Amino acid sequence: MPSDLSPIDKAKFVAAKKATEFVQSGMKIGLGTGSTAAWLVQCLGELVRDEGLRIKGVPTSSRTAQLAREVGIEVISLDEAKWLDLTIDGTDEYDNNLNLIKGGGGAHLQEKIVATASDQMIVIADATKKVGTLGAFPLPVEVIPFGWQTSKTLIEETLIGMDVLGQTSTLRMNGDAPYVTDEGNHVLDLHLNRIGNARQLSLVLNQIPGVVENGLFIDICDKVIVGYGDGRVEVQDINAGEVEKTRFDFLDDGNLFSDDMQ
Repeated sequence: MPSDLSPIDKAKFVAAKKATEFVQSGMKIGLGTGSTAAWLVQCLGELVRDEGLRIKGVPTSSRTAQLAREVGIEVISLDEAKWLDLTIDGTDEYDNNLNLIKGGGGAHLQEKIVATASDQMIVIADATKKVGTLGAFPLPVEVIPFGWQTSKTLIEETLIGMDVLGQTSTLRMNGDAPYVTDEGNHVLDLHLNRIGNARQLSLVLNQIPGVVENGLFIDICDKVIVGYGDGRVEVQDINAGEVEKTRFDFLDDGNLFSDDMQ
């Protein structure tokens, strides 16, 4: 591990490092998208190279697929895998019930498909991602390009009747052009501030013509692994109702040397 990581990157790294303990040889693994998930892919690549770990990875974006191949992970499609043992991904927000907002990287459609095709989903995050109520992070909604402005209007009209504090949406841009997902769609970011009933909102949004998928992950995540800049890690298991605490210690040069229970 590089010695010049910021505290937030150290937090992401130790969360990813802890997540590798749930991966066993022979597994088919869903590989998430984003900065925290990228740490996971690199950690798994080290295990493949140095310890002979044998896994097949199903990436949730073209970016993740490229990185996985670069570090030596065998990449297959979800259609080839059919079903996965485990998906490990990051998140933009999570609450006490392990419901999530994802899609800051624009990959939430593939991420949700892959996560729901898995026996288990583990989320890795730094401590800043935990919230009391979802909604501070803009909620991504993937829409088809045809009639996207109509879809935007329908979404904003629908939000008036929802338990949210804000009702505005913006088209995500990539420079001067609309952002385009791997499926060739656009993303509308909903600025809601607070989501009172995430389950209801998710169902209603997906009924609007032109909407492909939204970034609310309800009852999908099984565990959240939270990393801290000082090496502490907490694993919250929603099914067992337990929180496991671990600590990774760093040498002066930034290398990892132990994983001790506290």
